[in-house]
Amino acid sequence: MAFLQIHFFSDVLNVASTAFVILPEANQGIGIHAADNSDLPKVLYLLHGYSDDHTIWLRRTSVERYAAARNLAVIMPAVNHSFYCNEIHGERYWDYVSEELPRIMRRFLRISGRPEDTFVAGLSMGGYGAMRLALTYPERFAAAASFSGAVDIAGIAHRHTADGTWSRIFGETAGPAGTEADLFSLMKKNAKAPRRPKLYVSCGTGDFLYEAHKKFVPALLENGWDVTRYDEPEAVHEWGFWDREIEKFISAIYENKSKNHQR
Repeated sequence: MAFLQIHFFSDVLNVASTAFVILPEANQGIGIHAADNSDLPKVLYLLHGYSDDHTIWLRRTSVERYAAARNLAVIMPAVNHSFYCNEIHGERYWDYVSEELPRIMRRFLRISGRPEDTFVAGLSMGGYGAMRLALTYPERFAAAASFSGAVDIAGIAHRHTADGTWSRIFGETAGPAGTEADLFSLMKKNAKAPRRPKLYVSCGTGDFLYEAHKKFVPALLENGWDVTRYDEPEAVHEWGFWDREIEKFISAIYENKSKNHQR
């Protein structure tokens, strides 16, 4: 894979920004089978968690190796502690990641822009971001994945009202419940969208976010979303689990059959 560190100016954030990108090559080198790259690469937007940045997926997993055998480009942006939201007292990270970033990447890179070739995934805070993108713009993605996702953002914000992070994002009194930032509201709002992505939602049973995961998946199913659920026994909030999960999701991208079951 070719590795790019792209520095560019974001008009939305009004600041110089950075994204990591890996792109498929015709010859991957010793030990890695090169994919057929006669077509434009499919695209995976891969989102980081709360304590990390755009470098973390390459540092902690083998995502480059998993993507190398397929014609898959992986784009990894940085959004700080924004929870992929437009902050009340901060920056417009939702506008950045949902609108400006894809537009810039398509201008810079030779990648597919077709919805059937576009995917999004993330861990923890990034799992929330991936689900928000997929549930807000279901017509843009073929599939989306949340690994140990912070999917009940309204519940988290309610439990941490004194935390400066939440007041910066949502304001001192208002919260995300019932708003465009609430995944449970979004899944109902767009339940009848004519084109909806396949969803993959996983979490370890030992994870501190597991209760939210158990609440989230049934709600998706009740609203008619095509979702595959995976609960790994005793797995916690750690990179061994996320490394396994990103490999599984990348493999699933290239499977033709639908998966609408729980394992």
